Amino acid sequence: MIMGASASSVTVWYNLQVPHPIKEVPILDYDLALLFQPMLMLGITVGVSLSVVFPYWLITVLIIILFMGTSSRSFYRATEMWKEETYLKSEIADRKEALVNSRGELLIDTNFEPLIPKEEKSKWAVFCLNLNWKRLLVLFVVWFCFLLLQVIKNDVSVCGTAYWMIFCLQLPVAMGVFGYEAVKLYKEYKKRSSVGNTECICEASIAWTPLNIAFCALSGILGGTVGGLLGSGGGFILGPLLLEIGVIPQVASATATFVMMFSSSLSVVEFYLLNRFPIPYAVYLMGVSILAGFCGQYFVRKIVAFLGRASIIVFILSGVIFASALTMGVIGTEKSITMIHNHEFMGFLGFCSSQ
Repeated sequence: MIMGASASSVTVWYNLQVPHPIKEVPILDYDLALLFQPMLMLGITVGVSLSVVFPYWLITVLIIILFMGTSSRSFYRATEMWKEETYLKSEIADRKEALVNSRGELLIDTNFEPLIPKEEKSKWAVFCLNLNWKRLLVLFVVWFCFLLLQVIKNDVSVCGTAYWMIFCLQLPVAMGVFGYEAVKLYKEYKKRSSVGNTECICEASIAWTPLNIAFCALSGILGGTVGGLLGSGGGFILGPLLLEIGVIPQVASATATFVMMFSSSLSVVEFYLLNRFPIPYAVYLMGVSILAGFCGQYFVRKIVAFLGRASIIVFILSGVIFASALTMGVIGTEKSITMIHNHEFMGFLGFCSSQ
């Protein structure tokens, strides 16, 4: 959770200086960010509240099941992308061979200068292109509303009338932003479909039907709930989910970490309000995550550029999730066994007494 908040902030800053690999658009998909962020944060608040209720052994089991399933699906997507990239590379190689005769002479000179040379954008120009101030303002307002509600809720009696009223106020905030973005995507999809336009509305390649929109809402809430419950901020859920709906790896990675910056920071505040936030340990993890974020972004992009395969990002994501499942599973199992030997309580705690 703490590492996610700081690492995602570093990664977002790095991603803002990186151009879109294909189009002249921001590398952050603000449409998907506005669609998933409210539901993810709504789930986060529920998950954090349940994290002090659920027994440790159950959280460990959920970690293993969720991470193993997500890792397997991500690995499958990575292998499919690798096959597609291999096919495209072979097609390009065949076309190049067709331009050379039996003596190795070039039949057509393909090394020509374009009439209008492509302008290389500076880092500042890319940074400005990647920023959409209007959308950013909406995202920060939603984050601030959730944050304000958590602070106010912390000052009222747990499980009282005011507590539940404040808790329920999160729903219209989340549904208002999600509903506006969902209606916008649906109307644009219907408009383009009516004229036979197959161009994608945003980076996702799915059809924006009511069923798919409902699936995104449910996935966002479940991902946030699990993220708050496990302290992961929902990043391990949103990244593979974006890949599943057809977002290319570079944009999926940038958008997921961008949204995770909001959800993880909200988790940090909520756990702090629950007095489950060790400050020295948090500072240590923050330093480690900032360093890891810079190094990871730098080396992964170098590898992708060298190999010319974006599927490397998905393979790395799958490997990290799998390693997390093994590590957290082993640690959780050991701690659960220790609790059994010490005859500690292993059941559910009361919701109102544990907040």
